[in-house]
Amino acid sequence: MTDPQDARRVEIKDGDQTVAAAEVSQHPGGTARASLHAASGHVAPGRRADLVDAVVDLPEVQASSRLEATVPLGDTETLDRLRERTEETTTRPAGSTALVDASLPGAKNRRNEDHAGQPGRRPAGGQPPDGKTPRA
Repeated sequence: MTDPQDARRVEIKDGDQTVAAAEVSQHPGGTARASLHAASGHVAPGRRADLVDAVVDLPEVQASSRLEATVPLGDTETLDRLRERTEETTTRPAGSTALVDASLPGAKNRRNEDHAGQPGRRPAGGQPPDGKTPRA
């Protein structure tokens, strides 16, 4: 999924009203990108965290090793939940937005997988998956 038209929309609703939403897409190199936002006005506590959980649990995000997210600056519930669900998380402001770069849990286990999630492929000149030296 690299085309913006391929982005998936995730919504958290209270009744018929959408209170939080995200657009999520998968990009080359094992990176998932997400733009998370909540409705203006009062949003019940926990609903922003529910959105983060829904995004991080998507199959395309789980298959990625990195997450790049944009969150409204000051949305502490979303930022806190992103920090809880990711590793090596860095956040920086960009205007009225916070940019989040993070590793996803289990990313180290996916480093030795090809794009189809198959173990065993290694970069040219790299060690075999078992760490043994190949025989000539």
